[in-house]
Amino acid sequence: MSSRFLSGTVLLVAAALAMSRAHAGERVVRFCVDPDNLPYSSADGRGFEVRIARIVAAEMHARAQLVWFPLKRFFVRKTLKAGLCDVIPGVPVGFDPVLATHAYYRSTYAFVSRPSGPASFDDPRLARSRIGVQLVGNDLAATPPGHALTARGMIDNVRGFVAYGEGPAGERMVQALAAGDLDTALIWGPQAAYFAAHAAVPLEVTPAAAPPGLHGIPFEYSIAMGVKRGNRALRDELDGALARRRDEIRAVLAEYGVPLVDRVGGRS
Repeated sequence: MSSRFLSGTVLLVAAALAMSRAHAGERVVRFCVDPDNLPYSSADGRGFEVRIARIVAAEMHARAQLVWFPLKRFFVRKTLKAGLCDVIPGVPVGFDPVLATHAYYRSTYAFVSRPSGPASFDDPRLARSRIGVQLVGNDLAATPPGHALTARGMIDNVRGFVAYGEGPAGERMVQALAAGDLDTALIWGPQAAYFAAHAAVPLEVTPAAAPPGLHGIPFEYSIAMGVKRGNRALRDELDGALARRRDEIRAVLAEYGVPLVDRVGGRS
């Protein structure tokens, strides 16, 4: 059993005890977040999703209760559907297991490389580069960048990084870049910017556009908060809070260097 899972379990028990001691009459909105998932959330209070959860809860005249739970398989079933929390931040718009708010940001995958390194699917050096990609399934095509590279015949020079391990996949990929084990990496934008900024060597982050001919596989995603399906009242209240505190939320995203795509706001 991993130390990350043990840490999450201990923190979950602590969160449950804290909820039981809530002051009478105090409104609490419970947000399920991972204790080891920067730049989104961390048990020490860092992470832009933690900051945004507190901003939104305050706008709702409530206290944000952080329910720590490792981001593993069946996360929604074991948290939101089990009644452990009211809200899951950071879900893609259209994510079927939840009822989503309007998006509060939209981002894209990005190339991360050393200065002047390959940062485009059209760069001829890419075919002979060591490329890192994130994996969310058992095959390389599980992520849009992996699918794009596979479509171009780049398999042998690609290294996959699974979501679960010692620290976030984006962090491990940036460490591999800094150590010289990779020439470039394709990482989800918020992770790309955050970990590149904290790397041991200078790295550049370049938003990645889907190469021509790659139809129906988006590189950009709108991100929302999710509540239990059918809970329209809470969803609508969150929508209002997100809209009223939009500028403050955007400032937090900018502080974390999240690459933003202008089109945002729908549920689609």
